[in-house]
Amino acid sequence: MSFLNVVLPLGSSVLSFVFAGLVFEQWWHRRQSFQLVWTVGLLWYGISAGTEFLGGAFGWNEVIYRVWYLIGAFFVAAYLGMGTIYLLAKTRFGYFAGVTVLIGGGLSLLFSRLSLYPGSGTAGTIAFVIAAIGGVAIIVATAVRRPLAAHLTLAVLLVGSAAVAYMTLSASLPAPGWAVDPGTHVPVGSAYPGYLRVLTGPFNIAGALCLVFGAVYSAYVYMPKKRVLPVRLGVLAIVPNFVASLPGAVNALFRGRLNSRVPATLLIALGAFIPGVTSGLNRFGVTWSFYLGEFLGLVLIFAGFIVSEEVFRTFRFGLGLRRAET
Repeated sequence: MSFLNVVLPLGSSVLSFVFAGLVFEQWWHRRQSFQLVWTVGLLWYGISAGTEFLGGAFGWNEVIYRVWYLIGAFFVAAYLGMGTIYLLAKTRFGYFAGVTVLIGGGLSLLFSRLSLYPGSGTAGTIAFVIAAIGGVAIIVATAVRRPLAAHLTLAVLLVGSAAVAYMTLSASLPAPGWAVDPGTHVPVGSAYPGYLRVLTGPFNIAGALCLVFGAVYSAYVYMPKKRVLPVRLGVLAIVPNFVASLPGAVNALFRGRLNSRVPATLLIALGAFIPGVTSGLNRFGVTWSFYLGEFLGLVLIFAGFIVSEEVFRTFRFGLGLRRAET
């Protein structure tokens, strides 16, 4: 038993539940949809990490492994990304969300065609078709009535969640009923059949992209801007304009005039990016960084949350942040 295989998941689980409680407290007072969905996403994070702690400390069994795979592979990133979609429901972010669903479905199709998951050919095609229909529907809803796109996305996610929950909990697993990396003893998804593993793309890839780029977009909204491309280009202008605006944001930070939401959302973006990378590496057999990325990512997201909160905005952290308007 590795010490880090116990401590890191335990830390991630405890911090997730504390974090979920703080976000739920926000929702209780403000009743914002994104806060409630984020609370659910953080609870999923805590449960997933909790199964890793139990497996590392007391040994894996089939029940723990099934719960770990269902929540970690399908739910965590998807529901956190869903919260971001609700946060930005009044903007044109729905277009990006729809495209990420298409990307997730496209990768499922690609993985099945490359035979990365044996026996996944039909499932990959079905996942792509469903993701294509859902992604296009989200894009159309955004064009017609923006707030409707978030509700539609949630409906698709809930139906998909029910389907993969049934498939994950009922799938036949070879003995002993779970799989871990023989060197690091970190759990891997290889015990599950390929037709199920290939379905994770529209969930975790789309969710992670929405969480990361939603945070970057939020930072761009609140930072002093330098536009090198016209706004009418929409999402195509955001990335180059964001990069061009970074020097001005750094200058504003050192002068104590930067909106606190800018560093907060950038911390969230980085925190979402790191476990997305280490989770992807785990999928391809690089497991040593999995627990570390999971813990470090959550710490950075929590730090972003703390920086953005009113009670901490009067603390300058040595540089100075302007209070965000509420």
